[in-house]
Amino acid sequence: MQQPSKTIGILAVTQIVSWGSLYYAFSIVAPDIERDLALAPELVFGAFSWALLVAGLASTPVGILLDRYGGRYVMATGSVLCTLGLVGLSHCTGVVSYYVAWTLIGVAMALTLYEAAFATINRKLEIGSRKAISTLTLFGGFASTVFWPLTAKLHTMLGWRDTYLWYGAIQLLICVPLHLWLGADTARSKLRDPVGAPRSHTLAEALRHQAFWMLALAFSANAFIFSAMSVHLIPLLGHLGESAALAVMLATLIGPMQVAGRIGEMTLGRNTPPQTVGKLTFSMLPAALLVLVLFGSQAWAAASFCVLYGLSNGILTIVRGSVPQALFGRENYGAISGAMAGPSLLSKAAGPLAAAAILRYDSGPLILLFALLAMSVASLAFYLRAVATEPPGQYAEAFDKGIS
Repeated sequence: MQQPSKTIGILAVTQIVSWGSLYYAFSIVAPDIERDLALAPELVFGAFSWALLVAGLASTPVGILLDRYGGRYVMATGSVLCTLGLVGLSHCTGVVSYYVAWTLIGVAMALTLYEAAFATINRKLEIGSRKAISTLTLFGGFASTVFWPLTAKLHTMLGWRDTYLWYGAIQLLICVPLHLWLGADTARSKLRDPVGAPRSHTLAEALRHQAFWMLALAFSANAFIFSAMSVHLIPLLGHLGESAALAVMLATLIGPMQVAGRIGEMTLGRNTPPQTVGKLTFSMLPAALLVLVLFGSQAWAAASFCVLYGLSNGILTIVRGSVPQALFGRENYGAISGAMAGPSLLSKAAGPLAAAAILRYDSGPLILLFALLAMSVASLAFYLRAVATEPPGQYAEAFDKGIS
């Protein structure tokens, strides 16, 4: 087995670079892409949603590949596709070449982002995979902190085309070698479940189990809410009566709260079953939205929402990586978690568009907030049902003790 520090160190760098260049950079350069290509905003932002849709469709086959071949070559291939997509984006001249580039980027997302990294950790680390996932997400939380100002600086100096060209070069020169440096993964036949635990489930067995679908629906509903709020939060706070400056300041609380939540999970929650951590995490979001619905015009309520929203979003990433292994075992973790992630990525693509449609129907914030509150309650109910109907056995207990 590979040393955890090497695996985490490699994936920490590649996750920061990949999230930063594929996901966070777009919001900075999108207005200039719209102007330079003379495309409608719906086409410009629709391509980003299309990439998330492609990532969702690719997540299950990518998970199967990760189970079969490990992360070394699969993630390195993803970095090569990142390069091709980003370079293609830097040279696009119209809507067709623009969407072709984002299609490549969508496949690259499935091959390089968290789900692929979690599956790689699962195969490489026989002991302490939950702790490794928590540590990785802590580092990954700095992607926006690094790449928003970096992209703004490069965009000012070079323009959006050369910014994406440089990001493509970074993928090729840094991420590809690092992923290859991960080394060979544990042979599939040697993956062991803890003593006394049930055998690992196959993908087909997981798909036949109610817990899988309840968990997939819970994650999907959360992804819809988080993606919608990530785009529309500041305008919503403005509609509720907050000044533009205060809305931006309150929104900046979310990033540090995500990091704080992950630190709390690694310290205070390290010996708590991941299913229990998930119950707290899924409960935070409806509580946050309820405060915003009832008292959103007051600054303390908006601040409370941002704190709870950030904590929930930060910890949820860890729950998404740890609970599927706790319920279904580690041998086919990549395929199962990939299949589970597919609906979430589709929801992430749909969230901003659906929220925009609701706001066009009613410019006020209440209909959207009530809809998101209802979805958050549904996501909590789905999650509670999932962990109440989990496959029988003591796997979760062994997983919590770091055996997996």
